[in-house]
Amino acid sequence: MALSSPGIGSNLNVTDIVSQLMAVEARPLNLLARKEANYLAKVSAFGTLKGALSTFQSTLDALKLPSKFQGVTATATDASILSGTASSKAVAGSYTVDVTKLAQAQTIATAGKATTTAPIGDGAKTTLTFQFGTVTGGKLANGVYVDDPLAVPPLDPRAFTQDSLQSGGSVVIDSTNNSLQGIRDAVNKANIGVTATIVSDGSGNPHHLVMTSNATGATSTMKISVARDAAAPAGDTALADLLAYDPAGAQNMTQSTAAQDTALTVNGIPVTARNKTVAEAIQGVSLTINKIGSTTVNVARDTSAIQNGVSSLVKAYNDLDKTIKTLTAYDPATKVGGALLGEASVRNIQSQVRTMLGDSLTGGGALTNLTQVGVTFQRDGSMALDSAKLTKAIETSFDDLAGLFASIGTSSDSLVKYIGSATTTKPGTGALFVSALATRGQVSGGAAANPVITLGSNDQLNLSVDGVSTSLTLAPNTYTAQSLAAYLQSAINGASEFKAGGVTVAVSADADGKLTIMSNRYGSASKVDVSGNAADSLVPSPTDTDGTDVAGTIDGVAATGSGQLLTAGAGSTLSGLKMEITGGPYPADRGTVSFSQGYADILTRLMDNFTSSSGLINGQTNSLQNTIKDIGKSRDALNLKLQGIEKRLTKQFTALDVTISRMTSTSNYLTQQLAQLANLSG
Repeated sequence: MALSSPGIGSNLNVTDIVSQLMAVEARPLNLLARKEANYLAKVSAFGTLKGALSTFQSTLDALKLPSKFQGVTATATDASILSGTASSKAVAGSYTVDVTKLAQAQTIATAGKATTTAPIGDGAKTTLTFQFGTVTGGKLANGVYVDDPLAVPPLDPRAFTQDSLQSGGSVVIDSTNNSLQGIRDAVNKANIGVTATIVSDGSGNPHHLVMTSNATGATSTMKISVARDAAAPAGDTALADLLAYDPAGAQNMTQSTAAQDTALTVNGIPVTARNKTVAEAIQGVSLTINKIGSTTVNVARDTSAIQNGVSSLVKAYNDLDKTIKTLTAYDPATKVGGALLGEASVRNIQSQVRTMLGDSLTGGGALTNLTQVGVTFQRDGSMALDSAKLTKAIETSFDDLAGLFASIGTSSDSLVKYIGSATTTKPGTGALFVSALATRGQVSGGAAANPVITLGSNDQLNLSVDGVSTSLTLAPNTYTAQSLAAYLQSAINGASEFKAGGVTVAVSADADGKLTIMSNRYGSASKVDVSGNAADSLVPSPTDTDGTDVAGTIDGVAATGSGQLLTAGAGSTLSGLKMEITGGPYPADRGTVSFSQGYADILTRLMDNFTSSSGLINGQTNSLQNTIKDIGKSRDALNLKLQGIEKRLTKQFTALDVTISRMTSTSNYLTQQLAQLANLSG
């Protein structure tokens, strides 16, 4: 019978023997553990490298835009009067600005009413139509235009010209809202560019309905027409007597603030603007006016942004270089190497980045390499910036700096503009031929439009423009051909469906009074269709013309037209280059277009090859992780094998222990028996 505990019977330490033998058998496990730790360290190191490359790429992203190197500043000596922002089109210099007027909105008020809730009129349906425009002629007295028959020379009669850029709109007043409060709420709810409020002055009839245009500028003068429903009983003029306001005629409301433009001079040249932001009074500069006064605006190149941009590139590269050196270094004192020591992929990354930064660009301007702007490699592989050399490059080659870092397209034709490129676009220059310009969809009347809009007769217009549809109720009125065109344009562009879809139109009238409604979109997707009882009145015997796309070749290869965009075809070096053709002769040769890639753009694409999901680093990391998984599988298999070996050794040595114990018992028995025989023989 075997002993219950190994070694008890024979003093043989079976547990210790098996343990020592298993330690020998388990040596491959230790080797696997060391390999796993080494691979895990590499995975972590590649993660660190990817982070460093991503940081470098972020710096490059900030340098890819040409505007980074074309910055111009506009600074006022008295910032309380105005502030300015400048684009790359701005010309350096000093400009004297004298502000004499600030833009303001028109405010008009009704006569006073005793209460805000009492009905005004009999409640019959009445339409208030709001228009915005400019008043001309007459004489301006205290902000009000008046006719003066005694004026010498005689004054031109006052006239109101609607602004085609402001839509206005209509509000229906009936028995549910024919009070000051009701009218106020209806106007505000209609969202037609007017804010209505009620002001109390403390007099006998203290409550006044006050209308203020939401827009500033002389073109925002209000005209309020009051049209009573034709089916309503005649004679009630209460709403018209309270609200009708024609700035060029009868005015039943009183103006307290006139619509006014901002007025200023730039180096003595008069300038006006409809609001407090004045664009292009100084080329490429936008001024925000704060108050009346005089100041000087200094326009200068933003050299600090360029200095900071180039410095950031040098620092980002040095940070990346330091990370790579740390990960691949070897310390002879400790005989310990970095986690990525000897990794060919890391050497490949380092080599490609250094080579690309050291190479010269092709297809660019006067600046073709980084040494021209003071960026050089040092003996230790790091980069250094010579600020003095960069400053000189900014002074002498400012227009070429953007092309050194960003991707830029140019054209020899001022009516051809670079829009973008594709990954297939290579640096180079190609000839441009335009065979057709893009056109816009339109509908034109074959006869003069009826200038009289009558409620319920010809006031419904259905429109479909560029695939977006809307229905309009036109304001009853008698128009001239020009004022009708301006009103239609503002009403159409103010439609909510068109605003949401980014659709706009231009409406014009020719000398014969014929109207044309034209989409502002170019290309084959541009179409205009009209219907409704107003269609025959506005565009009788209409002619519909769909838009067409621009057509031509770039670099001798047929290009693809879409609206005004012409994209170079696949057979060209410039494949994917997008140019906007806004006008000019056709069919005609239009000079050349060029494309150049700067360092930031080229390196960004290289970084994508390293850090993207299908890039080099992810490939290395995935390979290492697969190896780690294989090591795990080998360890599991070896552990299973070791369990079997340990079980077998334990069984064998236990059996040996039992055998030795039995032999010892037999030996002891024989010894006793022999001893007894010896005693008997004695």
